[in-house]
Amino acid sequence: QVLLAESGGGAVQAGGSLRLSCAASGRAFSNYVMGWFRQAPGKEREFVSALNWSGGSTTYADTEKGRFTISGDNTKNTVYMQMNNLKPEDTAVYYCAARELPGLSRETYTYKYWGQGTQVTVSS
Repeated sequence: QVLLAESGGGAVQAGGSLRLSCAASGRAFSNYVMGWFRQAPGKEREFVSALNWSGGSTTYADTEKGRFTISGDNTKNTVYMQMNNLKPEDTAVYYCAARELPGLSRETYTYKYWGQGTQVTVSS
């Protein structure tokens, strides 16, 4: 069974930074893609970033490109997302997700495993 546990959320002011972590357990993840998604109140869950844990390739939503950075530590089975220059519109619950290769998918339905989410609140 695959378990994903997010941490690192919190409340910050606009322009601040947070680093989210996703600890994965249950199997080897070398053939997996790890993704970050977010869901704001009243909105659909949307793609933020994804990492091919095997090859290291990444992809980002256009609105986050340049502000957010996804990375992984294979020795800890942990994926991170560094979020800089946060904006109030970044306020949401952030979810970690995993899917088997191939493909850096941006579609929520293609991810099989999900964490419980961590709240990020950005005030103006």
